Amino acid sequence: MTQAWELVCKAVKANESLGPVILKLGRKKRNNGQNARLWATLTDVATQLDWYGEKLSQEDWKHVFTAALKKQKAVPGIDGGFVVLATHTSSMNKTEFSELLELIYAFGSERGVRWSDPVMKYYEELGLVA
Repeated sequence: MTQAWELVCKAVKANESLGPVILKLGRKKRNNGQNARLWATLTDVATQLDWYGEKLSQEDWKHVFTAALKKQKAVPGIDGGFVVLATHTSSMNKTEFSELLELIYAFGSERGVRWSDPVMKYYEELGLVA
């Protein structure tokens, strides 16, 4: 970490004549592979499970799982309904996104979801299935 900081300071100092510098720290965002796995798992869940007697879309299931992962809350809306104060998956870092995938896998597995090939390949890579 110290070496990285020294490189940043050196680069800023070498270019200080160009004006102020803004540094942004953050975690790695999800990759395309994780994104593909998300939609594969959501498709498997959406086609095989009902939620309180209703079929939900992949997008609806994504909201259900994200709300569970982030312990989100619902508040009364101005029209008398409810609004979920949501976290968007696009703002999740790689670790959070992996936790979301694990939550979906655990939930679906407990309810007998038969996972499609793209999903199973991912979990085989992780050593979670034989």
